[in-house]
Amino acid sequence: MDEDGINDDDDDDFYTPYWGSMRSAEGAGNNWYPKITEPQPAGVKLLRSGDFGKARNRLGRPRNSNIYSRLRRMALQPRAVNAAADLKHNLIPNTHGTAVAAYDSNIYVAQFSPDASFYYTCGQDFWMNVYDMKTSTKRDLSSNIPDINIRQYEDGHISTMNILKSFGVMGQWCITDSHLSSDNERIIYSSMSPTVFMAHTHDTSMTQTALQFGEEDSLWRSAIWSCKFSADGKEVFAGGPGPIYVYDLIANRRSMKISRAHSEDVNSVCWADTASGNVLISGSDDGFVKVWDRRSLGTAQRPSGVLVGHTEGITYVSSKGDGRYVISNGKDQALRLWDLRKMRSGEEQGLYLKPRVLAHPKDCSVMTYRGHAVLRTLIRCYFSPVEMTGGQYLYSGSYDGRIHIWSLDGTTVQTLDRSQTLPMACDPSAPEPDESIGRPLLRTGNNKTCVRDVSWHPQEPVLMSAGWAQNSRTRSTVARHEWKGLHRGGKLEDWVEKQRLEAAEMGGGDKSLY
Repeated sequence: MDEDGINDDDDDDFYTPYWGSMRSAEGAGNNWYPKITEPQPAGVKLLRSGDFGKARNRLGRPRNSNIYSRLRRMALQPRAVNAAADLKHNLIPNTHGTAVAAYDSNIYVAQFSPDASFYYTCGQDFWMNVYDMKTSTKRDLSSNIPDINIRQYEDGHISTMNILKSFGVMGQWCITDSHLSSDNERIIYSSMSPTVFMAHTHDTSMTQTALQFGEEDSLWRSAIWSCKFSADGKEVFAGGPGPIYVYDLIANRRSMKISRAHSEDVNSVCWADTASGNVLISGSDDGFVKVWDRRSLGTAQRPSGVLVGHTEGITYVSSKGDGRYVISNGKDQALRLWDLRKMRSGEEQGLYLKPRVLAHPKDCSVMTYRGHAVLRTLIRCYFSPVEMTGGQYLYSGSYDGRIHIWSLDGTTVQTLDRSQTLPMACDPSAPEPDESIGRPLLRTGNNKTCVRDVSWHPQEPVLMSAGWAQNSRTRSTVARHEWKGLHRGGKLEDWVEKQRLEAAEMGGGDKSLY
């Protein structure tokens, strides 16, 4: 096991991130818990509550419904509806992906900007790369120079994406977290030091501002594990080895410190909503997710409530942004959904021996989602984009090399396998190769991939994943996963044409739509 906590097998198989290799796939990890195949009552109630977009009549695994019929119904709709959300909420990325970047170090954070105008990565090599996602990455594969669109950048990584800005960053050991301001103008990043740095994303200036959260003479005791901008971009919320902090960017000073917020490292923090900025969420290796309301902290500095349910440490917390729903990933191999109105009081919190059971005896989570492996590193999880899906899906990376997507009702709606990711020689938007002919020859060969971070495009059924390759000379790759119609090998245009012909044969075709 190396310094990253990943077993690196000796592997002399030939591999390049462009052409891939011909390694055979290996088996997945153990499934420790019963698989959920039917919608769970608590999840069904959530879907029908209206808190997650338009309530769906049909629950369970989304079906590839007849797009022609849906378009026709919408055209005849007597009242205005959110057409984009109605069409897109079932369009879930369904391909194993195509590599679009490869690095010589592990990528710790990889996310779209809020408006998807750019995508950024930062890793253990202390480089921040911001890619321009407004320019097309499609290439002409008829060219005699097959790698004409592959670029090698200053830090040595290669990518088919266009760099907007690339710069070296400062810190200790590795970048533990990074976050964009809501206006996309600034980015912050933390490392195993008490200092968070802030840089600008668009201009050419390499100037960075240091935000001091702890004491310089205690680097390891004040390491920052997570940092997040407030919605208005005026504050930064951060978590360390037990304490949590808020930094006021206007006053240029730390405005809040709770020294004993948790008994162990605070691995992840987030703001509960995008409006007030009063409610803070923190998740720790002590197994608790805590809720802090700054309006009622007082001198006691106790949490407003505790979300109890995980039986091992928390790796990530993420908010829906409505001040009500939060999700968390835990080392007990569970993703849990919480309603802040159902939190336990701070007085109910107590130390306990962590049992090997499915849930804490005072579990107050609304739903639990399983099937992924939360091991070796702080695997991240998120709500699906509210604009596209109403937040009706949850998704997470996994140590087993898969991206898991669940419906709120508890069922798994999609599992994407990074061992089947295509190399950079392929076009991410092209039809998928035939499963029986093309894919075995084109697989990247990264059969042992740990997917640490994932990001769903805010307006399109596209997902990006950052994986650590455990048996390759390339340490980390980013893959682009798209939705490609009725099945992985089809195009949306082909699907719509098929529905038109079928409708015409039945005498019900509305040709005016075409």
